[in-house]
Amino acid sequence: MWKAFKDRETGRFRSNSFANRFKSRRILSLQLSNRKDFVSPHRGSVNSLQVDLTEGRYLLSGAADGSAAVFDVKRATDYEASGLIAKHKCIFTVRKQHENGHKYAISSAIWYPIDTGMFITGSFDHYVKVWDTNTSQVVVDFKMPGKVYRTAMSSMAMSHTLIAAGTDDVQVRLCDIASGAFSHTLSGHRDGVMSVEWSTSSEWVLYTGGCDGAIRFWDIRRAGCFRVLDNSQTQLGVRPPILKRPAVSSKFFSAAKSSLGDQNWLKTLQSKHTGSQSVKGSSSEKPSVEKSRQKRIHPGMLSTLDRATAHYGVVTGLKATNDGMYLLSAGSYSRIRLWDIESGRNTLVNFETGRIQTDRAIQLDTSDDPALVFVPCMKTVKGFGMWSGRTTLMLRGHYESVNTCCFNSNDQELYTSGADRQIIVWSPGGSVEDEMAQGEVAEDKDNWSD
Repeated sequence: MWKAFKDRETGRFRSNSFANRFKSRRILSLQLSNRKDFVSPHRGSVNSLQVDLTEGRYLLSGAADGSAAVFDVKRATDYEASGLIAKHKCIFTVRKQHENGHKYAISSAIWYPIDTGMFITGSFDHYVKVWDTNTSQVVVDFKMPGKVYRTAMSSMAMSHTLIAAGTDDVQVRLCDIASGAFSHTLSGHRDGVMSVEWSTSSEWVLYTGGCDGAIRFWDIRRAGCFRVLDNSQTQLGVRPPILKRPAVSSKFFSAAKSSLGDQNWLKTLQSKHTGSQSVKGSSSEKPSVEKSRQKRIHPGMLSTLDRATAHYGVVTGLKATNDGMYLLSAGSYSRIRLWDIESGRNTLVNFETGRIQTDRAIQLDTSDDPALVFVPCMKTVKGFGMWSGRTTLMLRGHYESVNTCCFNSNDQELYTSGADRQIIVWSPGGSVEDEMAQGEVAEDKDNWSD
């Protein structure tokens, strides 16, 4: 460890590589935390977890008993075992008995992405509600045509405050907080929509996964979806790099100018340009012919393309990577697939999954360095290498099936919840903070007589 600090001081390591080295070491050493514990107030299965995007300090949870709670991740409310175990109790709870509380299970609970002043909950009682965090009152609510499975807001939106809601209805609805009404209705799925995810590179692009096995890409500025993912359209591995045009040296232009003169040099360039256009005229006609053929596709062919499936069953989870280049999806038959967003193709990464729940929406999450995918696999949580698909971590601690995975990139901690009503913290083992904490405890024991 100290050698790495010395290399950083001498300039052998850059600051980014130095930080990534320690982050990767901490992530790969995740284990059940013996120093931090969340005291869950829920009396039902915990279906949703999210850490706020502004401070990375407050954890929001939603449960099947119709309650939502907020925890302070940084500051503990109580300590046990001579101060070794930090107990984190909820700051406040919105229960079913609240005058504006949900009547049935909360399936989704998310933070307002700008600040922690509001949070949004979606429930099986057909309502999406926007809450004021300070007063614990509902600001605006939206009545949906069916059970709400998932809600999502864009983390980079600057022009809109839209909530995407996936329900057991075939249409995806976008709720506008500013106006209190529906702004869009996206039609295309042939069954309920169990997962919704906004793009991390564009505030206008939305991804939806339905019970019909389809994953659709929407640009909310225009009508209809612009892409339907097809499992049979594949590409191997990482996207190939963009080829750069070879740069022409300036010596060539200077030599041409000196030999031909300025006017003759311009004429020769113009003649070469027009000649190349005339020679390539026959080949340039082929793309136009192909475009005309594509326009004359039979309507039946268009319907088959529109019915393409990404999973042979229900799409239970979606997660876009932070760089906005790839999309992870989980579906029936315990399949996880990695898609290239630009090409819309399956990258054919074989994830070594076990059993995944198929009757409810699950919450996936990713880490940046190393690139790991955290997936709830029944009673365990598995961390897969994003490009190898191999199981790097296997975390066991829940007594019932796990529903959610929420990764806190600030502290490199993982929060999971499930049907056992518990919220478990997975923290790095053998970290610098633990060594410092052990040193402080030892000093306290030595000075007990003072």
